[in-house]
Amino acid sequence: MKKLISIVLFFGMCSQGYASDEQLEKYISDYTYESRKEMKMNSKGLIQLLKEGKAQLIDIRFPEEYAAWQVGFFFFFFFFFFFFFFGEIDKSKIVVTACPHKDRAAIAMVYLRSKGIQSKYLTDGLIGLAENLRGDNAYDFTTALEWLKK
Repeated sequence: MKKLISIVLFFGMCSQGYASDEQLEKYISDYTYESRKEMKMNSKGLIQLLKEGKAQLIDIRFPEEYAAWQVGFFFFFFFFFFFFFFGEIDKSKIVVTACPHKDRAAIAMVYLRSKGIQSKYLTDGLIGLAENLRGDNAYDFTTALEWLKK
């Protein structure tokens, strides 16, 4: 499995979606305290943007994590396949990346920003999102999502 992951990562990095060194250097050289604040989003803010149809959530977990617990209302990419599905990202919305904590989400967010895509990472991770979608909050959220689909 590790060999497959390495191969996929290599080909993913060689694909058209991969950020060039120049793009990444520009993103890093333009980084400010304001950028630091702007790149973060907590799950309460994300829930509101999703209800309004203004955000797209991208779940970046390992296959084992996805198999163990699934949440069906957002795009899911295995972390090492992220580059292959780059073209499916809705660039008209704020793209919020998430994983159980925030490490892989932050990496994906930097990559997206280096490609000029408005993106943030979920500061409290998918675990925080699950915590904020219980009981009445879950009902209100799923009702809002159904309304958006019509």
